[in-house]
Amino acid sequence: MAFTAPTRPSTASATADNSSRYTYYPMALSVMTTVFFMWGFLTCLNDILIPHLKAVFELNYAQAMLVQFTFFGAYFLMSLPAGRVVAHLGYKRSIVLGLVVAGIGAAGFWPAAGLRLYPAFLGALFVLATGITLLQVAANPYVALLGPEKTSSSRLTLAQALNSFGTFLAPWFGSLLILSNQVKSSADITQLSATQQMLYRTQEAQAVQMPYIGLALVLVLLAIFVWIFRLPKLEESTEQADTSRHTLLDAIRYPHVLFGVLGIFFYVGAEVSIGSFMVNYLSQPDIGHMSEQQAAHYVSLYWGGAMIGRFLGSWLLALLSPRKLLTAFAAINMLLLVGTMSTTGTTAMYSIVAIGLFNSIMFPTIFALGIERMGPLTGKASSLLIMAIVGGALVPWLQGVLADNIGIQHAFVLPLLCYAYIVFYGLSGSKIRSAPMQAT
Repeated sequence: MAFTAPTRPSTASATADNSSRYTYYPMALSVMTTVFFMWGFLTCLNDILIPHLKAVFELNYAQAMLVQFTFFGAYFLMSLPAGRVVAHLGYKRSIVLGLVVAGIGAAGFWPAAGLRLYPAFLGALFVLATGITLLQVAANPYVALLGPEKTSSSRLTLAQALNSFGTFLAPWFGSLLILSNQVKSSADITQLSATQQMLYRTQEAQAVQMPYIGLALVLVLLAIFVWIFRLPKLEESTEQADTSRHTLLDAIRYPHVLFGVLGIFFYVGAEVSIGSFMVNYLSQPDIGHMSEQQAAHYVSLYWGGAMIGRFLGSWLLALLSPRKLLTAFAAINMLLLVGTMSTTGTTAMYSIVAIGLFNSIMFPTIFALGIERMGPLTGKASSLLIMAIVGGALVPWLQGVLADNIGIQHAFVLPLLCYAYIVFYGLSGSKIRSAPMQAT
């Protein structure tokens, strides 16, 4: 998601770069959509990893949500360093490096599972997320530059659709491999013979080791493929090209930017939190009364709804005010959360799954409204909005604390409050109250 707005080519590089403004690169775009797919897949696989690690290490909800805290915390900590890496290495080499780093993080699951150490899993996740952060910072602006400027948004939409396809497939994939075996409690394990305990530990470790080692190999192979593929060399729209003296504080002083940063924080927090709790929630006896493996299929529907909603939402946004549509979708999600919190069985189950459909337009709409009419400060406003993705680290953890104290069903009051803020942002917070500073 992280990117700075592409800049127009300088006079010195006009001959080399103007062709990228009027020429499509379909093969290069195909390669990049594969990268988008992979990071969507890896991000959403956390929703399946959480219930597995919760059972294996017998964690409470707050401890289990450290998975998302670590993963999305990397966005906040590593976004700015990643921008400097892209400025130094350029797009192609940064994308390759991001894939390799993500591959190293995925490979780290092998020793973590073998040692059966929860902190080792969190360390591997942080490395994996660092690679994905670097991919985000490099790949988004590169895709925007792969053709005429007027069609850059359509290329990014296509790439994000493939990203959503990855989030749709990941829970299904994880349910088949990671959640395929029933996790035993410590008490159950002590009743097994020494040989049975060793066999069980091996099977338990392999449930995580094999999928992530496979993903590590895919990431490294994709890095090699990107490296040898002759991607077009485009103008670097990075910190290297940013000669302005503007700071992040210059951007945050505009109310619609500040409110937009909070909007991204609460939206990502709510979206990630709901997905993270869904397997455990739907497996509750009075909600879905199903196995965790079956519940994972509904997580696919949750993320699949977001994918479908992006296609429908792009059509609706061409007809309706983005502020009104954002407000309406957030209000619908509030009603769905009230429904799932106040009912049981099928109604509660499908109410929570349906939220994915109405999440669809929120991130791009809040992002676009947050940088609206910011002129020379657009890049700084974009950086602030990307850093706000840290909501995906904090909100799930806070909901975990609530779930441990008031129960998992009533803990959904936290994303309810997040969507209430988005209603405010659509109605009032996104309004332009002051003009952006002029270029100097």
